[in-house]
Amino acid sequence: MATNMAEAETRQRLLRTVKKEVKQIMEEAVTRKFVHEDSSHIVSFCAAVEACVLHGLKRRAAGFLRSNKIAALFMKVGKSFAPAEELCRKAQELEQIIETKRSQSLQSQDSLRKMPRLPSLTPQGVRNLWIRTALFEKVLDKIVLYLVENSSKFYEKEAVLMDPVDGPILASLLVGPCALEYTKMKTADHFWTDPSADELVQRHRIHGGHCRQDSPTKRPALCIQKRHSSSSMDERPSPSPSAREYVESLHQNNRVTLLFGKNNVLVQPRDDMEAVPGYLSLHQNADIMTLKWTPNQLMNGSVGDLDYERSVYWDYAMTIPLEEIVYLHCHQQVDSGGTVVLVSQDGIQRPPLRFPRGGHLLQFLSCLENGLLPHGQLDPPLWSQRGKGKVFPKLKKRVPQGSVSSDSVSDKEEDEATDYVFRILFPNSQSEFVTVTHPHYTHLTSSLFPHMSGQSRIQTGNVVVPKRSCTCPDESPSLTGSSLTPPDLMDQGATMWHPTLRKASCSSCSQGSFSDGSTPKGCNHERTPLKLLCDNMKYQIISRAFYGWLAYCRHLSTVRTHLSALVNHTIVAPDVPRDACKGLTTDVWQTFLQDCTAYEEKELLRLVYFGGVEASLRKEVWPFLLGHYQFGMLEEERKEVDEQVRVCYQQTMQEWLSCEEIIKQREKEQHAAALAKCSSGASMDSTSQKMVHHDSTVSSESQSSQSSDRQSLARLQSDSSSSTQQELLDLYTLNLHRIDKDVQRCDRNYWYFTPANLEKLRNIMCSYIWRHLDIGYVQGMCDLLAPLLVILDDEALAFSCFTELMKRMNQNFPHGGAMDTHFANMRSLIQILDSELFELMHQNGDYTHFYFCYRWFLLDFKRELVYDDVFAVWETIWAAKNVSSSHFVLFIALALVEIYRDIILENNMDFTDIIKFFNEMAEHHNIKQILTQARDLVCKVQLLIENK
Repeated sequence: MATNMAEAETRQRLLRTVKKEVKQIMEEAVTRKFVHEDSSHIVSFCAAVEACVLHGLKRRAAGFLRSNKIAALFMKVGKSFAPAEELCRKAQELEQIIETKRSQSLQSQDSLRKMPRLPSLTPQGVRNLWIRTALFEKVLDKIVLYLVENSSKFYEKEAVLMDPVDGPILASLLVGPCALEYTKMKTADHFWTDPSADELVQRHRIHGGHCRQDSPTKRPALCIQKRHSSSSMDERPSPSPSAREYVESLHQNNRVTLLFGKNNVLVQPRDDMEAVPGYLSLHQNADIMTLKWTPNQLMNGSVGDLDYERSVYWDYAMTIPLEEIVYLHCHQQVDSGGTVVLVSQDGIQRPPLRFPRGGHLLQFLSCLENGLLPHGQLDPPLWSQRGKGKVFPKLKKRVPQGSVSSDSVSDKEEDEATDYVFRILFPNSQSEFVTVTHPHYTHLTSSLFPHMSGQSRIQTGNVVVPKRSCTCPDESPSLTGSSLTPPDLMDQGATMWHPTLRKASCSSCSQGSFSDGSTPKGCNHERTPLKLLCDNMKYQIISRAFYGWLAYCRHLSTVRTHLSALVNHTIVAPDVPRDACKGLTTDVWQTFLQDCTAYEEKELLRLVYFGGVEASLRKEVWPFLLGHYQFGMLEEERKEVDEQVRVCYQQTMQEWLSCEEIIKQREKEQHAAALAKCSSGASMDSTSQKMVHHDSTVSSESQSSQSSDRQSLARLQSDSSSSTQQELLDLYTLNLHRIDKDVQRCDRNYWYFTPANLEKLRNIMCSYIWRHLDIGYVQGMCDLLAPLLVILDDEALAFSCFTELMKRMNQNFPHGGAMDTHFANMRSLIQILDSELFELMHQNGDYTHFYFCYRWFLLDFKRELVYDDVFAVWETIWAAKNVSSSHFVLFIALALVEIYRDIILENNMDFTDIIKFFNEMAEHHNIKQILTQARDLVCKVQLLIENK
């Protein structure tokens, strides 16, 4: 018996795997309009089908000496089945090509050049070659169906294809994939935008957190800091090819164009360590340019394979989108190759990039300028010089009228290293772009305002950068124009002052007759321009700080208005009065049952909220959480409640069972009438007459039985009207059919739902609908009842608890209005807590309606999680109502989105992508991480509302 059950479980597992892979391929065909032959889904599908075909295969059918059992089987089938014969010919040709290529690899290069070029086969193409060829030739389903019809020749009795149910199902599953068209074209996205959800998560775990640089380009979200994907090195996965693939992606590939690459570019990641050499690369994808720097230790694998993904050097790797960069400070040193400092929009300076000697800095700027065209440019642009190519722009001195021409620049001055500041100019930028080559410019604001943060200093960029360039170290900018008020400074910052010569700033001094050219003793006019500049910079900084503070206060007021109703205003700590991480344990619960005053209700709920309920206690605790019992009830009171519920449930069962009997009799009567109607128009022989006579007998018997049942039903209804009873029967008949359909397919793979327990599920659901006919049955209600029945394993108790649960969940179904409220609240939470993600959703087809969360809210995440995780989530939701928030489901949904936010952003997902991603991730989530994140989000909203 146990052996038969194990074999049945093996067959079901193999069949489920094929179903999953078929679903993935069909979804890809719908969303992508094509399926590539090297898709990861095709590889998984072929492996799953091959496992089914080989399951229980007889040894003589596979050939005693053949290593390739699939080939032997198909060749044997090909002797009597024409499609298999043609397949064998093509598969053998491909095998011959592979063997030829292997032999070629052993020959010299000279002989290789002389031989004709053979078609290339990828490693994926070699794997499961016969199954793949059958799929692409659209004969796989026919061959498997032939094997099913002749299974006794090839398989043992326990094989999948020998099973009278599973075998035909497997053959029918293959019809869809065999009807699709597959492509070999090297499209721009057939490898890189076609990963499964598991693969996306795996890629992000390996290098997503290490390469990401937190430099937001927009207003930071309130009280939410961007997170890295993993909190510690120990959580990184074991070595896999994906880390190597990241390094390989730094080179030229089909997705991204490599504009520039240079090794041994030095970066000093921290002040307390020496500069680290690495590989600097500039990549372009469509209109997006990205600068990457990867330490050499990761490029050459010198850290060792075992510690490759755990290497600390991943923390030093940089990935910088060029759209975030505003300025490039270029410092040229005579004894080195030069240094570039990147300054982003938020004022953060990236670690300096120190180039080796040999003109690599100029080459980098030239490649950057070419990559920006035609949508952007460097200002000032590099000059083109005959014989040399791109060179740095020659900036001339400005001198007063009557002085020596600025063209007379000595050769010594031309050879001197000059510092430049380039700005990246895009068409949507409104301010003028400038270049400053004054040697002390880059440290001007930091020396004047050492107490200001980087965020404040960068706002002065439009003020301190002159419209014209100045290279003379003796020059100093002077202010022109009238003084402006702080609000005007915000709009006029770029046109406030022009650089002029210090010697011309004081007319009285410049007209004086001093033979040595010096200024009069005690003249302070030369300091006036710099002083006015500093004063105006201070005004602008204060003005921006004030208006920023004002905007923040207004935004905070809006936040409080929208979010105050979503959380409880009292913040409950997880460690006061005692640590709640262990949850509700057996000791605590037994102490409470013995003495109800030992723990307050709020304390028990706090333990459940932060740590859950011990698995063995759920049957006792859940009735308290759902309201079947009240905390503080004595044992006698609880028994009295149970007895009342049991009597009510049995009475309800009798009522709807009587109604169901009438419905069955009505259906028999209608069936007999239909048969009589069909036979009345045709000539009836003696046999048909007997059939009609028999049907009339059945009809008369059913009428007599129905009359007695109608009498029993009439006693149950307050209104004795026959029309009312007829409407009642019609309505309940419709609900019964819906319930029967859903019960039969409710979690059939879960061990608990045997036919007997499915009958219990149906009884409870029919009883609930009988008492709530005004609501009726809606698909999904069985999903909410099933976990309750698994835990409680008692019909009456599960009926009562389900009734309490539906008081909250009813409004999520179409007849209620809670779903629209959930969507609106999710929109507010995302917009306030993660504006960057909200903007992506708005741009990519505007899925800020959050319809992809519909199933989450409808079933309290029941279909997103495995059963053990469903138990943990549900009890946390029930306890959260009195601890943190009665809308805790919103924060679980937000946590699900936030945990994968980096993957969503990196892959620029639209509405279809995000639905596909979360469908594939169903039952693969880390529930402890999700609940922790959800509790943290609740706390952050509470702190935000309190303005702490």
